Amino acid sequence: MRHSGTQMITTTRLLLRPFEQNDCGDMLAGWIGNPEVQAEYGEPVYTTPEQVKQLLTHWIARYTRPDFYRWAIIERQSGKNIGQIAFCKVYEDCRTAEIEYCIGENFWGNGYAGEALEAVIDFTFAHTGFLRLEAFHRSENIKSGRVLEKSRMERSETVERFRRAGQSPSGEVCYAITRANYETVRSYLP
Repeated sequence: MRHSGTQMITTTRLLLRPFEQNDCGDMLAGWIGNPEVQAEYGEPVYTTPEQVKQLLTHWIARYTRPDFYRWAIIERQSGKNIGQIAFCKVYEDCRTAEIEYCIGENFWGNGYAGEALEAVIDFTFAHTGFLRLEAFHRSENIKSGRVLEKSRMERSETVERFRRAGQSPSGEVCYAITRANYETVRSYLP
């Protein structure tokens, strides 16, 4: 399958780029150290710079792999790291990736998550061999569902993660976009 790895992506208001060690401070202050953000995202809270630096070292080492996709979301106006977007699961055999994202609480409600997600969807279908992108959110996180819908993803019965585990989603709402649906929608856009 064709991969391109984590490449820089620029949008109107954001820069999506590989993480760097100097992202530690913004991450800790803005999102990875915030229990409310991490609870919405389903990830642990990191409380010390050492913990965040260790995580960054792990991510940065993986950028040598062409099948590793994890972007820091940088607000271009301020230069701050305001969140992340990544493929948390890659299924080569069915050419599917599962997307995860989070935005720091101080930046919620500005459309940044949707802007980043749309950019990653566009990038993926233009530069990789993936045929399907999937995501899910907890049923109580309605805002994340709106982000997925605005980004042209459609509700799905399940996602590959649950299929492979022989499970049905329980409290999760699943979404997907296929390359074919993406290309159909793109053909109608100006």
